[in-house]
Amino acid sequence: MGYNLLTDFITFFTVIDPIGTIPVFIAVTATATAREKRIMAWKSALVAAIVLIFFVVAGELILNAINVPLSTFQIAGGIILFLFALTMLFGESKADKEMKQISGSTDKAVFPLAMPSMASPGAILAAILLTENSKHDVLDQLFTSLTMMAVMLIAWLFMALSARLFKYIGNSGAAVISRIMGLILSAVAVANVLAGFKEYFRL
Repeated sequence: MGYNLLTDFITFFTVIDPIGTIPVFIAVTATATAREKRIMAWKSALVAAIVLIFFVVAGELILNAINVPLSTFQIAGGIILFLFALTMLFGESKADKEMKQISGSTDKAVFPLAMPSMASPGAILAAILLTENSKHDVLDQLFTSLTMMAVMLIAWLFMALSARLFKYIGNSGAAVISRIMGLILSAVAVANVLAGFKEYFRL
C-alpha cells in the first residue's frame, strides 16, 4: 500500500485536531503564568506523542496477542471513527465538550489536554491502522510516525500561540473548524470500513 504523505497528514490533523485544542488549552491555562503555559504546552504534546508512538509500536502486537485480525479491527475502528466524526458534526464541539472535563482534573496537561484532546481514541486508532505491518514496511511506518509527530508539533505550536490565534477564530471559529474536520473524518472512516470488508473477505 505504501506511505501517502497527504492522506496520513490529513488523517492525523483531523483526529488530533490542533485547532480544536486551542480553546481547551486557553481555558486550562487561564490562571497560569507565561512560564507555566509553556511547560503545559510542552508536557501535553509530549505525553500525547508518547501515547501515540506506543500504539504505533505495540498496537498491532496487542491485537495479534488476543487473536483479533486487523481487518476486523479496521472495520470496527472505522465504525468508531464514523461515530466519533458524527459527534464532531452534530454534537458539542470538541472545545465545549473537553472544557467541561477541566474541573476536577489534577494534571491538566495530561487530562484533558494530552488525553483525550490530542491522543484521542480516533488518533490512537489511526496510529495503528496507518502503520499496519502487512501493508507498510519499516520505512513507511517511520515516515508515518514522523508525519504524526509533525502534526503534534503543529498542535504544540498552536498552543504556544493560542492567545493570538484565539483572538481571530474564537469559540465559534473553533467549533466550525471542528465540524469541517468531522466531515473529513467521516469520509476517512467509511474508507476504512470498506477497506476492512475487502480485506476480510479476501482472507
